[in-house]
Amino acid sequence: QVQLVESGGGLVQPGGSLRLSCAASRSILSFNAMDWYRQVPGKQRELVASISSGGGTNYADSVKGRFTISRDNAQNTVYLQMNSLKPDDTAVYYCNAHLNWGNQNYWGQGTQVTVSS
Repeated sequence: QVQLVESGGGLVQPGGSLRLSCAASRSILSFNAMDWYRQVPGKQRELVASISSGGGTNYADSVKGRFTISRDNAQNTVYLQMNSLKPDDTAVYYCNAHLNWGNQNYWGQGTQVTVSS
């Protein structure tokens, strides 16, 4: 089990930046990957960015070049730096911890990001 707590969401104008944080209650190195997902009402949750235990990263095409996922192993925290935000980025953003063994997934409560003028 792990508890994940997201923070850093809010209202930002188009073109602005936000940094989301996901604090875990245990070592994030114990997971195969730490991910950020987002969801808007009426749509499926979509993977935004992922960072593996080895440090490899992957991004959705829609955020490549604008978002950066990183982690601080000592603080058990994963970050999502979001730049050049667009109204289409408006969503609830969720942190996910994934274990390949048993395909286990743990979710945070989500943080709202609203991009609007």
